[in-house]
Amino acid sequence: MQQPATLPTPLLNARLHDPKLYKPSKGLEDEVQVALLLGQPLLVTGEPGTGKTELARYIADRYGLDKPLVFNAQTSSAANDLFYKYDALAHFQYSHNQSAAALTLAQVEEKFIRYQALGEAIRAKQRTVVLIDEVDKAPRDLPNDVLAAIERLEFRVPEVDKSYAAAQENRPIIVLTSNSEKNLPDAFLRRVVYYHIPFPKAAELLEILHSKLGADPERKLQGYDKTALDPLVAHFEEIRESKQLRKNPATAELIQWVSLLHHLGFDPGVLDAGKLGAEDRAILLKTYPVLAKNKDDLQVLADRVKKL
Repeated sequence: MQQPATLPTPLLNARLHDPKLYKPSKGLEDEVQVALLLGQPLLVTGEPGTGKTELARYIADRYGLDKPLVFNAQTSSAANDLFYKYDALAHFQYSHNQSAAALTLAQVEEKFIRYQALGEAIRAKQRTVVLIDEVDKAPRDLPNDVLAAIERLEFRVPEVDKSYAAAQENRPIIVLTSNSEKNLPDAFLRRVVYYHIPFPKAAELLEILHSKLGADPERKLQGYDKTALDPLVAHFEEIRESKQLRKNPATAELIQWVSLLHHLGFDPGVLDAGKLGAEDRAILLKTYPVLAKNKDDLQVLADRVKKL
């Protein structure tokens, strides 16, 4: 009988999402400070994969707070979803079970109420970071509802006849991200601090890669030497600047791509020398699906390899 194949071990790298390695620009750092001083939410835009979501983890780590509470906005999200969700169907089914004992309001809360990010932050009685991710995906009224909720810092759960409120000194630190898929309400924009994360330049990409994937002999960490990362960054920038792809890869894809190339033993020097062998081309073709996200873009990259 044929033996089953051995599953490959995932490339786990604790540095990839280490908030201490997050490198905000001076402009972003300044606007974080402005938002904290004014007690206003910080709205961050930028290409997917440029570190908008990681910013919330960085802020929490920098100020010694717990990990961010996350609310992922959906097209169906309502204002109440920011605070809690009530499993009405499960409660109904329980109530119509003839053998079920009657529940107190406290038991109903425990069994059928699930507190969400902003609700947990208000209940926490300490400062927390709340990440409201991709707020532009939500219905148009939700952003304004978010601000109204933040100003009041209270909410009610009528299903269990209970209210929660937070003291001003425990005001949550709110980070909202948007991929600019649709315009946000003017009333909302007037009441937030705004920052757009530009795509990193070559020197910044090099620093990001080195911190997350570079070799570190002192800490016995494997990775490419800094000089070896240069041709990979240059190749990545050539791909983006060619304007041939329908969807350009972002920083997150670059990090994963370089991690995979290192694992496969790819020598970045061949890109500089312009002497790719058959194995080098095969590795690039194998790893390009990390950068290309549709059939046409993958074909564009495959055609580029033939010319290297």
